Amino acid sequence: MVTQVRHSKPVEVLGSIGMACYGVVHLLVAWLAIQVVFGSAEQTDQKGAVGALAQTPIGPVLLWALAVGLFGYALWQLLMVFSGYGWIPEKSKRTVRKAGSASRGVVSAVIGVYAIQLAVGSGGGSGSSNESSQEATARLMSVPFGVVLVGIAAVVIIGVGVAAVLKGVKQTFMDDLNPARLPRVAKPMGTAGYCAKGLSYGIIGVLVGIAAIDANPKEAGGLDAALKTLQHQTFGNVLLFIVALGFAAFGGYCFAAARAHKG
Repeated sequence: MVTQVRHSKPVEVLGSIGMACYGVVHLLVAWLAIQVVFGSAEQTDQKGAVGALAQTPIGPVLLWALAVGLFGYALWQLLMVFSGYGWIPEKSKRTVRKAGSASRGVVSAVIGVYAIQLAVGSGGGSGSSNESSQEATARLMSVPFGVVLVGIAAVVIIGVGVAAVLKGVKQTFMDDLNPARLPRVAKPMGTAGYCAKGLSYGIIGVLVGIAAIDANPKEAGGLDAALKTLQHQTFGNVLLFIVALGFAAFGGYCFAAARAHKG
């Protein structure tokens, strides 16, 4: 039943549109990161990206369209968790792919909810990914052995970052796509995109790890903090600009993959 729903035309179309919307979010994050390089933007994460749409003359319309697309993508990813990746023979690799789908589905749904909150004027909360990360870290630290758990979480996040970089370098993301339906530029864009995202995850993991070592949840941070931490390094603006281009490349890759994904 789940497989039939996943392969139904409406779900496939909605999933493709949703993946394109997922790409739009990454393009906006890239644009905000570039603006930070030139000192004209403050929040460089998914919430900041959605908020940028809200500032346009047709903001509510764009926000509703983005929300519908992201919910469609979240549904598609959820269905992939239950019945997807049948073309991958190794069970362990299928499990990893399904875990990735679950993560993308949750993130897409959260961003979609935030878009609707902005569209209806409820604000959706003014906090960035940094505040969300700090709040989650503080809650985890409040339980027994919380600092240890935060440390484990940091290692996991860094592991996710390393996995993303390896996925980009080895180009294993191509396993999920139909090459005949892809433009040639999709492969290098995917490589650059996954490497940029992996670097960002790695920095987030390091920030969470520092919070665990110092037992201070305020030292944790999300994507916004990760990109700004990168900016504060030697040649930081150059590095941030390169990572921004990587996020833009991932956004473009999402557009290409939307019509070529095997799922």
